[in-house]
Amino acid sequence: MIIPALGGYLPGDTPLHRLDPRVKIIGMLVLSLIIFDATGLRILLLTSFFAVLIVASRISLHQVAMSLRPVMPFMLLLFGVHLFFTDGTPLFPFLPRWMGLTQQGAEAGAYVIWQFACLVTAAMLLTMTTSPSELVGGIERLLGPFHRIGIRPSEIALMISIALRFFPLVLEEYEQIREAHLSRGADFSSGGLRRRLRAAAALTMPLLLGALRRGDELTSAIEARGYRRAARTSLREFKFRYPDAIAMVVIAFLVVADFLISLLP
Repeated sequence: MIIPALGGYLPGDTPLHRLDPRVKIIGMLVLSLIIFDATGLRILLLTSFFAVLIVASRISLHQVAMSLRPVMPFMLLLFGVHLFFTDGTPLFPFLPRWMGLTQQGAEAGAYVIWQFACLVTAAMLLTMTTSPSELVGGIERLLGPFHRIGIRPSEIALMISIALRFFPLVLEEYEQIREAHLSRGADFSSGGLRRRLRAAAALTMPLLLGALRRGDELTSAIEARGYRRAARTSLREFKFRYPDAIAMVVIAFLVVADFLISLLP
């Protein structure tokens, strides 16, 4: 089973893989906007929609969980901040109030984690079902009209492509450095907080130097290939097909359903 890093492409021949990248990018943006304002039944609607997308893309829950693993510490940190620093009714009446554990904090923390998880899942589904070249081409086509006001879509698409490619590479290099330290007797899971921070800090400098080295190599490769700021042609011409029209209708239906649910008392 292939377990891609967050941001990695997972080849396949599913309905989501075959969609026009522009449709998938627009869909991700629409979902992101809805997620920020979702409450009550809208949360259930969006969660169900993401479940359908995961099934349609034939991505297993294990693959999703492994791809979300790098951001889990940040999600737990968000939950803890809301749990301990939100005023309200004590979650456990027998505990002292100064501990700050409240029902409202738990609810707010769970809601923020859900939002963050949905946003990451939306981006993950986009990058898992869209090759880097198609993703860059889709972004460049969507930004094409802005060329008239001085914005260069090709350069923005190139920057996004580099960022999407670098993220899984950095994660991969982090795992390699961590395994190298473990093979030399390093311990990241025992000892006090200070010892763990000291062990984690030992990974920072090699990881930073590796990222700078990759950046320097990429710059040399781009210059060696004669990259210039000019209009470029594309190997693939995107065409809006019948499945893309159906996908746009589904997105529009989701927006309307979300709006109608928001009007309910």
